[in-house]
Amino acid sequence: MEVDQTAGFEINPRRGLVVWVYSLKQLKNLKRYGFVYYVSRKMKYVYLYLDEERYEENLAKIQKLHFVRSVEPSYRPDVEMNFADKIGTKAAYQEVDEGFEVEELSTRIRLAENV
Repeated sequence: MEVDQTAGFEINPRRGLVVWVYSLKQLKNLKRYGFVYYVSRKMKYVYLYLDEERYEENLAKIQKLHFVRSVEPSYRPDVEMNFADKIGTKAAYQEVDEGFEVEELSTRIRLAENV
């Protein structure tokens, strides 16, 4: 049996969502909105992954549920994760000049037995 290599697997963009709940009895209701990745029974929150294309409408529906305390969206897709331009360059170490000078001091290491 041969597998068709041309048929590709599409990756759907997703976004994380932390849903704080009063009770975990209604966990099955949250499963219909997205993929339940983690459930904290002690702290009573659920981490969901929602599809990016229907994120806003599902977020509004989840916030209206009676057993939901609060909802926190994940900001990871909004953060620039490409640090290649910054690593190893002077731009990574530059800060806003506030009039302070940084001077490097030589530090002498002493062992505890010599103190």
